[in-house]
Amino acid sequence: MLQQTTVATVKPRFDRFIARWPTVGALAAASDEDILSEWAGLGYYARARNLIACARQVTERGGFPSHANALRELPGIGAYTSAAIAAIAFGEKAAAVDTNVKRVVARLRGLELPTRREIEDALLEMMADERPGDLIQAMMDLGAAICRPKQPRCGDCPLAHDCAARVTGAPDNYPRRRQRAVRPHRQGIAFWTERKGALWLVRRPAKGLLGGMAALPGTDWADVALDEAKAVATVRHVFTHFSLDLHIVLCPQPQGDGWWQPLDHLDEAGLPTLYRRAVEATLGSAQAA
Repeated sequence: MLQQTTVATVKPRFDRFIARWPTVGALAAASDEDILSEWAGLGYYARARNLIACARQVTERGGFPSHANALRELPGIGAYTSAAIAAIAFGEKAAAVDTNVKRVVARLRGLELPTRREIEDALLEMMADERPGDLIQAMMDLGAAICRPKQPRCGDCPLAHDCAARVTGAPDNYPRRRQRAVRPHRQGIAFWTERKGALWLVRRPAKGLLGGMAALPGTDWADVALDEAKAVATVRHVFTHFSLDLHIVLCPQPQGDGWWQPLDHLDEAGLPTLYRRAVEATLGSAQAA
């Protein structure tokens, strides 16, 4: 949950999630729909789908593997997560490099544009044979609280006297920031079909963006401009790789395979943020009313 989501947002959701499925086995036995509904609003729904698949694989094999290479074969576990689990949970000397760790190591060594391999090698050099995960967690906390991206608190840093970036007088410049690519903008239409106090919803395809989530039916999201004249509401949403204007259009007949969701129980549908905002905008529009 903490991958690309803030701690403040995650804390109450994590507690609720763990209370509902307290073990890996319980999670593996749950339905995809229930888990995705519980995840609604956290975004990046591929994480939830990977979590489901991972829980089922771990349950089938009788437990977690204890080495980074084997952990990396599980769904949704990449280089950083596998190394972090291996080091912290199983005591393996594995270089878990997140944004905070990369920044701390780059500043310590004075590396402007370090490669991942350079950061990993430097981290392994610093790592003790016993309790290697302690260094990983310390680096994470140091980067989050003291060695911050801007205005680092060098006066409070226990590594300040060994820091090459601090000697330059401009530690903020390490590592150098790469320019971000321009995020493309797309357009889409969502259909609003309402009858007898219920709204027609569908489930998005299992693979792809918002896969398996409840949604309003609609068109593909394209790069071409759409006629907004017939839209009763429009919401803008920013994904990782593009932004989207979703135009909600009234439609007399239900589209696709779906179900009628009572409007007074929409909170039980597990709508992701994009469609929850689309519903709120449409209910607040004069045309829908």
